[in-house]
Amino acid sequence: MYAQERYLTLLGRFLGDADSALPVEATLEDIAAALFCTPRNAKHILRKLEDEGLIRWLPGRGRGHRSKIAFLADKRDYLLELLRSHAGKGDYKQAFELMEGYGNEAEKAEFMTWLDGSFGYRKEQDQGGAYAADTLRFPVVSSFETFDPARINYALDGHLARQIYDRLLQFDDVEQVMLPGAAHHWTSSDDAREWTFFLRKGIRFHHGPELTSADVKFTFDRLRASAHNGWLMRGVHEIETIGPRVVRFHLRKPNHIFSRFVCAAAASLLPAGFGGRDEQEFWKLPSGSGPFRMTQASDSCVELAAHPSYHLGRPYLDGVDIVIMPKDFRPRIEGTPEIFRPRDGSGKSWAREHASATADWLALQRLCRGCTLLSWNLRRSGPQQSEAFRRAVRMILDPVRLVADLGGDRALPAYSFLPEVSMARTPEPPRTERIRTALRDSEYDGAPLQLMANPKYGEDVQWIQERLREWGIEIELRLSPTASCRNTGTNGADLTVFGLVLADDEVDEIEAYEHGSCVMSNYFDEERRAWIRERVDAALAESLPEKRSQIMRQIEEQLRDEASLIFLHHQQLQTYLHPSVQGARLNTLGWIDFKEVWLESCLDVGGGREAGKPLSGSLS
Repeated sequence: MYAQERYLTLLGRFLGDADSALPVEATLEDIAAALFCTPRNAKHILRKLEDEGLIRWLPGRGRGHRSKIAFLADKRDYLLELLRSHAGKGDYKQAFELMEGYGNEAEKAEFMTWLDGSFGYRKEQDQGGAYAADTLRFPVVSSFETFDPARINYALDGHLARQIYDRLLQFDDVEQVMLPGAAHHWTSSDDAREWTFFLRKGIRFHHGPELTSADVKFTFDRLRASAHNGWLMRGVHEIETIGPRVVRFHLRKPNHIFSRFVCAAAASLLPAGFGGRDEQEFWKLPSGSGPFRMTQASDSCVELAAHPSYHLGRPYLDGVDIVIMPKDFRPRIEGTPEIFRPRDGSGKSWAREHASATADWLALQRLCRGCTLLSWNLRRSGPQQSEAFRRAVRMILDPVRLVADLGGDRALPAYSFLPEVSMARTPEPPRTERIRTALRDSEYDGAPLQLMANPKYGEDVQWIQERLREWGIEIELRLSPTASCRNTGTNGADLTVFGLVLADDEVDEIEAYEHGSCVMSNYFDEERRAWIRERVDAALAESLPEKRSQIMRQIEEQLRDEASLIFLHHQQLQTYLHPSVQGARLNTLGWIDFKEVWLESCLDVGGGREAGKPLSGSLS
């Protein structure tokens, strides 16, 4: 235990939250008990605390004279300075633990307000006044689940992977075209069963070695074996290396968008054999060849530094610090600008609540590609096995009313995964008689249904619960941050609400059906899964995008018509940027690509270190 913590422990034990410098009675045995040590060690600790000017120890002399201790440092000031010191050094884990262990509600709130002010960008100078670094620091309200691309399931993990790893190709979601990545050229056979990629020379992993075809083969062989993202390698039966810079994929079935598959975050390139490191150790601080290298990773912070020899150009930012907020304190930053957190479907709008403070700032907006939806667990017995019952619920849960009732960032009623498809559909108002008929045909017996969801969908699921209760359908809510992990198969709930973000509409839509950890995939029975696989194969065999889209819409329409899926709403992504931040735009994951962000160099940074300037407004 550090001296600072010992001081706070003793202060809390003998003084509590009282503000007093007067000595209080305390025996040496009391001190030892509070510090879980022997009286002899307690003497050493007291002497050290006295030497540091934190306490004054007044030993009792003679019978009836008890020893006393005086605390010389004000608890609030001392604790806050300690928290700021740890956070300033990037030791957020220690800061959060101290805050939780010793802070009262007022002190926690004060520290969180200070911490919010430290987020944003910093232009740093060394002691001699020379330029040092441009750093972006921001909080997220979700933890990283994995640094392993093959295990990616969430947008936050996918966005981080795109910063630290490279991929064979890139997909420009604005121009809708393929771009070179680690491969400078690629070809495919006429039947789309053979794909060849030609690697650039001189691409370096963060730990030094050059990327070769052996690394590519290692990456994709490993991906094929993944229970999570192995679907990306559907149909691949051989990966052939032709020299150090050519890789050829042989497929059993045609796949005209295989080039899009290798753009996925899950297809990020790794060094063969994990660069000679033990695999478990590798994932603690992985090495890629992307624009940023990971320099530190803990439960409370991930720090990135620019990869100076990145083959597509060095990032403008020198560093990015991603602070992972403790679960108990995440509600305190719900007002944090949404650029700083993954798209969570919560529907809260920072922009609307703080618009007056950002009049001269740049607004970024984007309609999320994807949606929030409800899925039935068709591998579990219950009322949901009746199509009539599912249809009745779909009619009751009118997405137009949901958006009108809840508002926020719920921008558009959903009738599809894709907002453009939803916008083209004419809403059909619910008809009471049709709902009654469907419920009667379903022979619903009033049995309650279990709905599991992440707490961030709390408003949506409570609205669903209220609407269904009006029709005599009882919903038992089970909110859990790990809902999507536990909520699978026959052991899961009867239904769930979750969000899908389609960074690449063609590939990510297939992922929603086939990802090994996607709750929707795990909810479908084997008959539906087999039918979906057959239709996806048919889509991939089509060379024309419009024909592939037609087949994918057929899958979606079938699932919607039978109400296996009930679409709810599309989210508006929005944030405000400080005028000095350049090159930023929201990507399809709802994040800013760190590599493209740059800061105007003419800003007055004053002496040494400038106070953090947020990319958008601070907490109220």
